[in-house]
Amino acid sequence: MKSVKLFYLRNCPFCKRALRYIDEARAAHPELAAVEIEMIEESEQPEAADRYDYYYVPTFYVGDVKVHEGGIYPDEVEPILRKALD
Repeated sequence: MKSVKLFYLRNCPFCKRALRYIDEARAAHPELAAVEIEMIEESEQPEAADRYDYYYVPTFYVGDVKVHEGGIYPDEVEPILRKALD
């Protein structure tokens, strides 16, 4: 299983939605519960955030590959988590 990193900001409305969508995807597809997500709040961990190339949050990396950046919709979360299972 590949690692997943989620870069977010605590007060970002898009990030709050992304977290809700993750929970919904896991509830609908129990196999996705096994995917561990490293949550990196960029204002609290700027040194970690600076090592990655992105501009908008939420941003997902699977392994070392950026797979999503910016506003997100519910149907985009499941494929992101499934990439970690590949």
